[in-house]
Amino acid sequence: MIILQETGIAQEFKVIPRELAADSMTLTSETTGEAVTYVITPTIDRYYLVINEIVALKENNFYTIELKNATDIVYKDKIFCTNQTVSDFSVNNNEFTTYSSDNDYITYE
Repeated sequence: MIILQETGIAQEFKVIPRELAADSMTLTSETTGEAVTYVITPTIDRYYLVINEIVALKENNFYTIELKNATDIVYKDKIFCTNQTVSDFSVNNNEFTTYSSDNDYITYE
């Protein structure tokens, strides 16, 4: 899974595709089903395709990504959009509630 942010600037991410060439990238929102296709010119870094694009994403949404070289699908994955830093990411960001218990239990003989 690729993690990106909701931003108006270009974001760089690397993928290991089936072949080291791609000319289009389609992002499909799993919430709305809306698909947006971008024309891309990725660079190659050893076994990786490096994509550096400005993409329209909404925070806390999942997307499917599909890279194509002409008509051949060379890569598929999921993207999650969050504005939290990856090292501090928490599903319960600012929503965590604690549960306390006195650990009393009853035993039957």
